[in-house]
Amino acid sequence: MTAEQPSPRGFNTLNEKPLHAALKQWLAAPEDAFEVKLEGYFIDLIHEEVLIEVQTGSFGAIRKKLTVLCENHPVRLVYPVAVEKWVVLQPLEADGSPVRRKSPRRDSLYSLFRELIYLPKLMQHPNFSLQVLLIQEEEMRQSNGKTRRRHEKGWVKVERRLIQVVGQRTFTTPADLSTLLPEEVGNLFTTQELAKATRQPDWLARRMIYCLKEMGELQPAGKRGRSNLFARPQVWKDPFHP
Repeated sequence: MTAEQPSPRGFNTLNEKPLHAALKQWLAAPEDAFEVKLEGYFIDLIHEEVLIEVQTGSFGAIRKKLTVLCENHPVRLVYPVAVEKWVVLQPLEADGSPVRRKSPRRDSLYSLFRELIYLPKLMQHPNFSLQVLLIQEEEMRQSNGKTRRRHEKGWVKVERRLIQVVGQRTFTTPADLSTLLPEEVGNLFTTQELAKATRQPDWLARRMIYCLKEMGELQPAGKRGRSNLFARPQVWKDPFHP
């Protein structure tokens, strides 16, 4: 691996957000290198020849980077999912105190499909893997100048902070991701049935189905009433082409 001189351990870029920096530190071993420039890109972390990229935002923003790097190197994309979140409202007055409350929102492994729609084909690449970290986090918010006390509107998210990592799961193949399909949907199911079984909104179930179709883990299987049916390839037989 030919790369430019790595930065010392603990190095953070000037504009790096607290959550991104904390996750890099959590992932890193003592001998790992930060911010190595390779093939025109800065790599978050290199661990035993594996290029590790931490992405707390849209996968679309790094799709090209990951695609290029996977051609010659093993690449692991690390994505945090907040299974518990606390919202911290910064004080409106200079002498005030922040207000911290627990958010009712709880994400899950299924949340990764919000972003995976930007690069489902990459899961088929032998050099690519996806590591999901289940975390507790704080979301810091400040007033945009139009805030009324006790009202949510007018508060702007400014940063996310890691409290702790409470779990993790790594996916190296499309088949690994297909294990997230719940058993209760059976071999043939609709989007609505998947949404009900996973307790997720219909739009997220549609993204899950789209990703698994692109990876070759699901295929269209006719209709049930007005709803499209989907099936795992190994159990579906086309009645017109036995």
